Amino acid sequence: MKISNIAFLGFAEAKPEDREYQEAAATAKLLAQAGYTIVNGGGPGIMRAATEGAHAGGGKAIGITYYPEAKEPYYEGRDQENKFDEEIITDTYVERTLRIMNMSDVYLIFNGGTGTISEFGMAWGLARIHFGHHRPLVLFGNFWHEIIEAFGKGMRLRPEELQVYHIVTTPEEALIKIKSLEAAN
Repeated sequence: MKISNIAFLGFAEAKPEDREYQEAAATAKLLAQAGYTIVNGGGPGIMRAATEGAHAGGGKAIGITYYPEAKEPYYEGRDQENKFDEEIITDTYVERTLRIMNMSDVYLIFNGGTGTISEFGMAWGLARIHFGHHRPLVLFGNFWHEIIEAFGKGMRLRPEELQVYHIVTTPEEALIKIKSLEAAN
């Protein structure tokens, strides 16, 4: 599997002093140094950290944005401090999420809120539907073990649904995992 673009998904309200922000920036830097393009939603938090990391690693970041006609008070929107290299504008939040999914070869998902849960659910669902030819999910952080375990206890998961994700806890592990996914196919 040729991997070119990696989606960064996570908490829009993460600040530069937050661990998740720093981990996302460090991970994007390593991945950019390895030649991968970083894709994000053009907003703040993990999205901006991903762009900053990509640039620190000498790489490129693509921002897939959505500008609602009416102000949506609970949508983070476009972050003018997120200085990505290329912008793709979409018409709706759902289209934005789908475009991120379609443009990316791997989904790298950090801690976040309901937007991240939505993106995770869509990525996991697409992986299950396309099992065997799916785009991998790389879940960043130990907390994912507990979340997946809770899903396993409370939901009716099929065996293949537990084979489409990988959990990593450091930027270096993320790079190693992505390289191994690329080499495996």
